[in-house]
Amino acid sequence: MDYLKEVEGKRVHDPLAQKMSKAGRCIIRVTVPVIVGAGPSGLAAAACLKERGLPSLVLERENCLASLWQLKTYDRLRLHLPKEHCELPLMPFPHDFPTYPTKDQFLNYLEAYAKRFDIRPLFNKTVVCAEYDHRSRLWQVTTPGAEKEEETVYQCQWLIVATGENAEEVVPEIPGMSEFAGSIIHTSLYKSGHSYHGKKVLVVGCGNSGMEVCLDLCNHNAFPSLVVRDSVHVLPQEMLGRSTFGLSMWLLKWFPVRLVDQFLLLVSRIMLGDTARFGLHRPKLGPLQLKSLSGKTPVLDVGTLANIKAGNIKVCPGIKQLSRHGVEFVDGRVENFDAIILATGYKSNVPSWLKEDKMFSQKDGFPIRPFPNGWVGECGLYAVGFTKRGLLGASLDARRIAEDIEHTQFMAFDPARPP
Repeated sequence: MDYLKEVEGKRVHDPLAQKMSKAGRCIIRVTVPVIVGAGPSGLAAAACLKERGLPSLVLERENCLASLWQLKTYDRLRLHLPKEHCELPLMPFPHDFPTYPTKDQFLNYLEAYAKRFDIRPLFNKTVVCAEYDHRSRLWQVTTPGAEKEEETVYQCQWLIVATGENAEEVVPEIPGMSEFAGSIIHTSLYKSGHSYHGKKVLVVGCGNSGMEVCLDLCNHNAFPSLVVRDSVHVLPQEMLGRSTFGLSMWLLKWFPVRLVDQFLLLVSRIMLGDTARFGLHRPKLGPLQLKSLSGKTPVLDVGTLANIKAGNIKVCPGIKQLSRHGVEFVDGRVENFDAIILATGYKSNVPSWLKEDKMFSQKDGFPIRPFPNGWVGECGLYAVGFTKRGLLGASLDARRIAEDIEHTQFMAFDPARPP
């Protein structure tokens, strides 16, 4: 993509860019959509644009594609849903991939995807500010330069936010954290249970990651305990010979959500038993209804529940405070641990750099308008991968964005034209 070389080359060959670089600021006018984030969502948006003959400029803060998957996931991770529900637009997974591809297989797929659609992000480009300038009618997207006083501003008509729902770790403040003598890490730093052999480990958080980290610790002969503060739906990964997710999507074509939820809970009760007996109380709302209203994903069990039933994983209530070697729980019980792993999830970081308040909530960094209408804002602003519906939702966003930009890209832009 020659325009990418042109964009970076302006620092050297464009007199205006040279002049501004001396003052510490290089301004580059980009005639294509700018995509912030080179994860699966950003790649999907770039590919859908490319299919319509529209190039794009992808800015990525890390030095690789899909940095969350490459840098912040544990070794045993697999896709929790079957591959047909996780493929990006225009390119299926290879036929020889298993139903639930491994982390490395998924990363290989993303690398092949980027190569097929000639997506070449500019790496190590952290967007620190993006703001719409009503006078020029362009987005001003700022990234810091190599030197402290330098910065580059990309001016563009279309800005696609693809930094995702999981841009920054959520690290809770627990009383006594500074006093605890053992290690405390977020799951973004956890790779495997190898280094925890023989140790007592407290995992805080009972989502899919927390459950799977506990299973991995068991497999490495550690002694994990799991903090479960809230109610949680645990479903088998597969039921009646099909993936639970795929079966749910099929049933929703014929039955209302309430009935499908009742069916899922009935089959789960038969297959898994009463999870409340083991400290895993179910929410009042069914799993699909809860997912639709709050975005909270049910846990798809891959073996953790069997270890809880066998006593290999202890379930604990919320934490009251930490001491040098111990943890006091809200029920008054005190127990010693060697390490704590925070499976407390991630959050959007959009409010920290996108200077607008009409499309994205300043509170949680998600589009204000609910799915399926949160993908488009005003003044050429778009969002991909914020649907709380995984890669399927991101793919739907990407297709809509590409179609919308194609519809508008033939409109001539005249900076002198009054708004």
